[in-house]
Amino acid sequence: MKPIFRLFFFFLSAVISVAAQNQSLTIESIFAEGGITGRAPENVKWSRDGKRFSFIQRDDSGEHGQLWMVDATTGEKRVLINENKLGQLSPPLSRFRDDRERERVTRYHAAEYLWSPDATHLLFSPRGQLWLYTVDSGVGVQFTSDPEAHLDPKFSPDGTRISYVYKHNLYWHSVAGNHQAQLTRDKGEDKDKKDDLLNGEVDWVYAEELDVRSNYFWSPDSSEIAFLQMDETLVPTYPLTDWLVTHPKVDLEKYPKAGDPNPTVRIGVVDAAKGGKPRWISLSREADLYIPRFGWIREGLLWAEVLNRAQDSIGLYFIDTRSGKASRVLAETVKDGWVDVKDDFQLLDGGDRFLWSSWRDGQTQLYLYRFDKSNPLAGEARLERQITQGDFEMFGVEAVDEPAGLVYVTCNKDDPRQRQLYAAKLDGSGMTRISKEDGTHEVEFSPDGKRYLDKFSTLTSPPKLQLCGVDGRCGAVWESRSLAGYGLLVPKFLEFKAEDGTTLYGELLLPPPEVAKEHLPVIVHVYGGPAAQLVRDAWGAAGSHSDDLFLEMMAEKGFAVFTVDNRGTPARDRKFQTAIRNQFGAVELNDQLAALHQLFGLYPQLDRTRVAIWGWSNGASMTLYALTHSDAFKAGVAVAPVTDWHLYDSIYTERYLGQPGENSKGYADGSMVKAAENLHGALLLVHGTSDDNVHFQNSIQMSQALIQAGKQFRFMAYPNKTHGIAGSVDRVHLFHMIEDFLEGELQQGHS
Repeated sequence: MKPIFRLFFFFLSAVISVAAQNQSLTIESIFAEGGITGRAPENVKWSRDGKRFSFIQRDDSGEHGQLWMVDATTGEKRVLINENKLGQLSPPLSRFRDDRERERVTRYHAAEYLWSPDATHLLFSPRGQLWLYTVDSGVGVQFTSDPEAHLDPKFSPDGTRISYVYKHNLYWHSVAGNHQAQLTRDKGEDKDKKDDLLNGEVDWVYAEELDVRSNYFWSPDSSEIAFLQMDETLVPTYPLTDWLVTHPKVDLEKYPKAGDPNPTVRIGVVDAAKGGKPRWISLSREADLYIPRFGWIREGLLWAEVLNRAQDSIGLYFIDTRSGKASRVLAETVKDGWVDVKDDFQLLDGGDRFLWSSWRDGQTQLYLYRFDKSNPLAGEARLERQITQGDFEMFGVEAVDEPAGLVYVTCNKDDPRQRQLYAAKLDGSGMTRISKEDGTHEVEFSPDGKRYLDKFSTLTSPPKLQLCGVDGRCGAVWESRSLAGYGLLVPKFLEFKAEDGTTLYGELLLPPPEVAKEHLPVIVHVYGGPAAQLVRDAWGAAGSHSDDLFLEMMAEKGFAVFTVDNRGTPARDRKFQTAIRNQFGAVELNDQLAALHQLFGLYPQLDRTRVAIWGWSNGASMTLYALTHSDAFKAGVAVAPVTDWHLYDSIYTERYLGQPGENSKGYADGSMVKAAENLHGALLLVHGTSDDNVHFQNSIQMSQALIQAGKQFRFMAYPNKTHGIAGSVDRVHLFHMIEDFLEGELQQGHS
């Protein structure tokens, strides 16, 4: 079978073969810029017409790169923007001021460039300033120069204007000239609180916990903009301190912790020509709510999702923007669980049907609804049919081909550890697998739905990028460097049983025979929370490819490495995920210990007296919980843990535990600070001082509790580092410390 095309442009950084055989992994090579597998293409984007796509390819250092454009039908490629121009239009991350700014681009996927609707221009926003690049002439023109950042730029649908958020208000600038307009003018009633009203801007907690990437949208005819206003006046602040200057600087981050006041939100609609007073929409009598998704159905008609604070009930509203009237057309409540907000609402071409995903049958599946197109606010939408069904999770709608009667979805129908692309029939009669290889496929369809880009990997093969047709035939775009010279070990997938009989998926990496000994020390790598599944047939499933390779290196040194996904982790059915409802720690640890006990029965060469546990973020919290609630572990490494759930943000924490006043026992039982006196084993505690996600305060409070309890431990702070403790130098330092700690605690005195 011939591929739909071939692209003969494997970049130098991706095709240099490994000359030497039997190369050894080192921490320096694993965490070098670009890593061992090479730096993947960045900011891959389709043009609006679906005829081409583009991406930035940088060298391993990340300092030098070009923007490439590819004809999606012929495979013809060319450098659209050379290194010199790109350095100004899209500078490397090393030029960003600090880690928080870098995370805005990487963790929250701030767009570095956008295609105009007619594909004649590219819009760049380096360091918050806007540049318009004309494709034919190759000329870039800067049209903002204020030191304040211009955020979330967008082209209007007609391509004549560029909108953006500036000083918490909405503006636009004309593409053809110097015309501009300010659309909203809120400064706050109190001059000392002028930054508390955000118009169209996304705050931290919405970005982190609801995956919101934009809070304003143009109407299809470019005449209006609908936006979310967030009032953060009552939201408490957390001080992020820069200790590396003579006089420390403090940045006060708005951050609602569990039980705190959240930002109040409302939708406004403003004239996109001249602005003026917005028309405000009233959606619910409840003041304490979330609006995680909204957008346009057509001119004059909006849709919006409204989520209650308990996050167990969601409503879909249709809104007449002329009158401001809103009507709830669909409502769902999840008993003894929560609503998992997704991006699956999609209007079909006829304008009277939409797609909607739901957990209602115990699995996340896709449904089709119909409404009265001529009078959409007249009544509730009518369920026509369930489109997908079965013992699997549907992860998202990727594209719809309504003439063919198909919707493309990603799911784990074949194996809970995989991600595959399927075509489901809109009439609900069945599904056909499109992606060919077993493993994990992350896809992005062209706007016309005729083809898709596929980032594919497996547990043992690093990523490659392919361009595929809807028949599943693919052509290569980019491949990671070969790792054949390293002779990597192959992990084993295993299955265990929780105490209630639930199947738990695990993974074991054993040392090579030449270093394996009769009694092997064991490293348990854990995450254990509802935000991540570690046991997957994917490269970098442990959190990043570098973390995976570090565990590989430890196995080569004579450690067995074990991972299991306990109940409460994602990608399984509702019963599996909601087992942790109203508590954090006990169910998860019971599953970890049950699997570990069964593992020792299967592999008697493992030494149950020399077991360490380590994790990051929720995995660090699990590490501390395990060390304070069991004696199964000789040592543990906790990087950036939540140590008491009163200290974490409202949306995430309350989704699973409820509010502190309603579940005081759940919060108390899940506090590692309160259990500090029960610490068993050696502890290495690590945190970045500028962590704006899991605050440094968590480790400070844990340290104080351990000191008061007379418990010895090691503590390492990384100055001005955020949650990921990013950067080659810092990562090398951190993982050498973890390596030395684990070797010292598990191998000392053993031959």
